[in-house]
Amino acid sequence: MAGRAEDETELGALRARIDALDHELLALLNRRAAVALQVGELKKRDGSATFRPEREAAVIKALEAANRGPLAMSSVAPIWREIMSACRALERPTRVAYLGPAGTFSELAVLGYFGTSIVKVPCAHIDEVFRAAVAGAADFGVVPVENSTEGGVVRSLDLFLHAPLAIVGETSLLVRHNLLRRTDSADGIAAVLAHPQALAQCQTWLDAHVPKAERRPVASNAEGARLAALDASLAAIASERAAGEFGLHVVAPAIQDDAHNRTRFAVVAHPERQAMPRASGHDCTSLVVSVPNKPGAMHDLLTPLKTHGVSMTRIESRPARSGQWEYYFYIDLEGHPDEPRVAAALDELRALCAFFKVLGAYPVDRH
Repeated sequence: MAGRAEDETELGALRARIDALDHELLALLNRRAAVALQVGELKKRDGSATFRPEREAAVIKALEAANRGPLAMSSVAPIWREIMSACRALERPTRVAYLGPAGTFSELAVLGYFGTSIVKVPCAHIDEVFRAAVAGAADFGVVPVENSTEGGVVRSLDLFLHAPLAIVGETSLLVRHNLLRRTDSADGIAAVLAHPQALAQCQTWLDAHVPKAERRPVASNAEGARLAALDASLAAIASERAAGEFGLHVVAPAIQDDAHNRTRFAVVAHPERQAMPRASGHDCTSLVVSVPNKPGAMHDLLTPLKTHGVSMTRIESRPARSGQWEYYFYIDLEGHPDEPRVAAALDELRALCAFFKVLGAYPVDRH
């Protein structure tokens, strides 16, 4: 009994230390918030943007480098994103449009990137996300652009072609698909509802476990979950967050065919309201081009990159819909146009292309 009493005494002392540290942390956070408000006032005077992706990326990288544990390295970024989100909201909460309703992976990507101290603007379709960001109904939009299993999200790519928006950031999400239903059983499912990309990412599992069920595409996974909550004969593919949101059972967890299935999201904004991020040292430049339909055109496109030592990390084609078998090429390059070698490569590329558009340059964390 004496040993137990000593343990209780030690535990009480440790809890008292934690309580004292929590109060110190709160005082420091309020001091940080006060300085952030002063920064906000200066930005208002010179018309600077409240949100600076490259600045926040640099802050997090520096803190990760300074971390000596026992706090896990992976915990640093989420904690400080929430702190920075709360400080930004003191000036004016950031409005962010995304593919809704509540419970989508797009919503998870938004919260992971901007933190929770924002105004969420859920949209029924990706087109509406672009419209909200163009019209100013949202400060930013977040749209899926690429999946590690199924490749490019074609609607987003097509809209980038002519929308007056720029990519100012990116985030990626480990996508864990679950089969959700009102009843905790996979028996008697008439149809499985999900976004077309999610249906494609789970097709092997669906073939093996519910081969007779119709596969019904809907605008988003969360919309499928909402409909499944209304009809016991339906099931949905969606996140655990969607299960909680709509009161559904997780009938089968992690049904995606690729255990490492990830989706990359682009953060977009109108250039008149959000300037291009400055070079951070770990950047991506995204562009879309078309080349004349002649022999060697693609080889010519790659030559300036090799000449100036610029790495291409991604290339994807989309038909130009001209009826002439012409294509647009979506390209990601390592680096930023502020770097001389990248600027030189882009200038030479522009001269070679029939169509040339820089979609954005922004900090990345793929290292």
